Amino acid sequence: MLRIGILGASGIAPASIIRPARRREDAVVAAVASRSTSAADDYAATHGIERSYGSYDALLADPTVQLVYVALPPSQHARWSIAALEAGKDVLCEKPFAMNRSEAEEMTAVAVANGRRIIEAFHDRYHPLSSEMDRILASERLGRLISVHADFSASIPISPSSIRHDPTVGGGSLMDLGCYSVHQIRALIGEEPAVISAAATLNPFGADLSMDADLAFPSGVLAKVTCTMVEDTPFNSSVELIGTAGTARFNNLVFPSRGHNIQIVVDGLTSAFTVAGRETYDHQLEAVVRGLESGDPLLTEGTDPVHNMAIIDAIYESAGFDR
Repeated sequence: MLRIGILGASGIAPASIIRPARRREDAVVAAVASRSTSAADDYAATHGIERSYGSYDALLADPTVQLVYVALPPSQHARWSIAALEAGKDVLCEKPFAMNRSEAEEMTAVAVANGRRIIEAFHDRYHPLSSEMDRILASERLGRLISVHADFSASIPISPSSIRHDPTVGGGSLMDLGCYSVHQIRALIGEEPAVISAAATLNPFGADLSMDADLAFPSGVLAKVTCTMVEDTPFNSSVELIGTAGTARFNNLVFPSRGHNIQIVVDGLTSAFTVAGRETYDHQLEAVVRGLESGDPLLTEGTDPVHNMAIIDAIYESAGFDR
């Protein structure tokens, strides 16, 4: 039984870890910590969690917790992931992994030094839809890949109380949404791109409300990453591939269980289909449990989080951000 502790009484944890663990017989969310005892107690009571702690350090001192899920704002990821690793815990860290590449490098180095695992929670990467995208590209059905466009757009109204719009804690459209798109194209192409140009629009707090970046891969494939949080923007999570023999579009890569499809056009003929799968978070937890048992590396650990943060850093730099 994998015993999981949550750092942060967060809104995402019920979907991302609590309910997926309940659907398994080999994992349990055993503890939660908040900055206040009352908040932790209330959260534990609401979600049926055995233990609650009024400080993050107290949870890390619990010898029965094996895996720590870091569900804190990005500005706290490095500090508390490192603390968990040094306490002898493995870590599943929410995306974006860190505030920048430097923090990501430190986090992975501490994991290695302590013989522990730290995994970034890009849950979409563990769904069969992501594997199907890989398979279609590898089949050469589309011919030689020329370009790819990854977009993640959603309506997230500006609010002073929302960390998603606060750049000091890791808010912004690229950190919150575009990090998925960057990861999707990196995983698909299997190379690390160079950033050619980037441009952003800002919210009143100085975070990027939207971002548009052009990238180039060593193999010659061109890529575009777009993301926006502009209010009333229709939800879209997609990757479009253009090859010499055809095109393909993958709709709703981030939450495929809510409805997705794949559209392929080759020789003027269009085919559309879906792939079977559970919620992305179930596939992610399955991979984490099996990976910790076997010792096999997972898709979103090791150097992968470092490279993803490096591209995010480069996009911000190209867009003129001083971070």
